Amino acid sequence: MPILSTEKVTKRFGSLVATDRVDLEVPEGSLTAIIGPNGAGKTTFFNLLTGLLEVDEGRILFDGKEITRLPPFERVKLGISRAFQVVNVFKELSVFENMAIAVQAGGPYGRDLFTDVRSLADVNQRSEEILGRMGLTKKKESLAGHLSHGEMKILDIGLALASSPKLILLDEPTSGLSPAESQEMTKLIQELATSLTVILIEHDMDIVLNIAQTITVLQQGAVIARGTPEEIRRNERVQQAYLGGVV
Repeated sequence: MPILSTEKVTKRFGSLVATDRVDLEVPEGSLTAIIGPNGAGKTTFFNLLTGLLEVDEGRILFDGKEITRLPPFERVKLGISRAFQVVNVFKELSVFENMAIAVQAGGPYGRDLFTDVRSLADVNQRSEEILGRMGLTKKKESLAGHLSHGEMKILDIGLALASSPKLILLDEPTSGLSPAESQEMTKLIQELATSLTVILIEHDMDIVLNIAQTITVLQQGAVIARGTPEEIRRNERVQQAYLGGVV
C-alpha cells in the first residue's frame, strides 16, 4: 500500500485548471520527484496535499486514510510535514530557539505559553537531535537571520522534522543555493530519505535524475509522464515539454 495516493485530484481557479485529474502513488520510504515547467501546477499540488488549498474534485489518501477535507494541522498530526520554497524562520531568534519552538508546538507543551522552553528537558533533547542531524549544532546560538541562505533552508527543513513526520514535502530546496550549498542539500535529502518518505519539487535536473527513485512530470496541471529517472530521461514528450529536447 502506498503511503500517499491521489485520485483524479483537480483544482480550478476560475477558468484555469491548475491541477488536472492528477493520480499519484508514493511508496513508503521512497524519494519521489515532481517536475515540470513554471506554471505546471507543482506548488498548487503540494498545497492540496497539505490542505492549504481545498480540492475541487478527487481524493487524497495518506497512510490508508482519506484526508481530502482535513485541515492542515490534522494532516501534520497524521505525519505530513513540509518545507517551503521561501524560507520561513524567526530570523530574530537563535537557531536553537527556532527549533525548540517548533518541537514544543508539536508536543504536549504546545499550548503552554508561559513555561521557559529551555526548562523542558525532552524538548531540548529533541531540538538538539534535529540540529545535529541538520549539521547546525555549532550554529545553534547564532541568530537565524545571520545564517547563510543555504543554512536557513536547512534550518527550515529541520523545523519540518519537529513534528516527527512520516512524509516530508520539499519545495525547491536548492533554489537560490550556490553549487557547494546545493551539494550539501542533496546529501541531506538523501539522508532524510533513509528514514522518511520524501516528495521533492526541484528544477535542477541533475539532482532529480541522480537521487529520485521515481519522477512524475506535470504540464499545465496534468501528468504527462512518470517513471524511473532513465525512463524520464528518454521520454520524448518530456524532452519537448520541459527539457528543451536534450537531457
